[in-house]
Amino acid sequence: MIPGIMSDLADQIIVFDSYDTAMAANLVKTKLDAYGIPCFLSGEHFVGLYPFRNELFSGVRLHIFANDLERVKDILIEEEVDTSQEKLHCPFCDSHHVALKKNQPGAIENMLTTLFVSPFMEEKKIYLCENCEKEFESIE
Repeated sequence: MIPGIMSDLADQIIVFDSYDTAMAANLVKTKLDAYGIPCFLSGEHFVGLYPFRNELFSGVRLHIFANDLERVKDILIEEEVDTSQEKLHCPFCDSHHVALKKNQPGAIENMLTTLFVSPFMEEKKIYLCENCEKEFESIE
């Protein structure tokens, strides 16, 4: 291995995640700041112009150093598991291993939905149980 390559990878800045709102992104950034992990946000000001994520705007992006990736995952997943256990569970098998299902509509469908439907309707959140693999809407 060439020593210079490893140091270049450690200094590489990556996008860890994207968020729908600047507030959600800033909450995560504040938590990472409290742990002393250097990070920054981009795209915060586009949220007002493009309030819905789409093909052109991926949301507010959280950037971190590549060598901090595992530590960031540990910090944020720990918090995510705690909150999901309190609120979400599968109504079929009572498991707490629940994930938000990601829809992958086509580009045209996504654009039409964003322009004509989204401003008037709240987006339905569908969850997938990782234990029994059944889908359900959130239970409040």
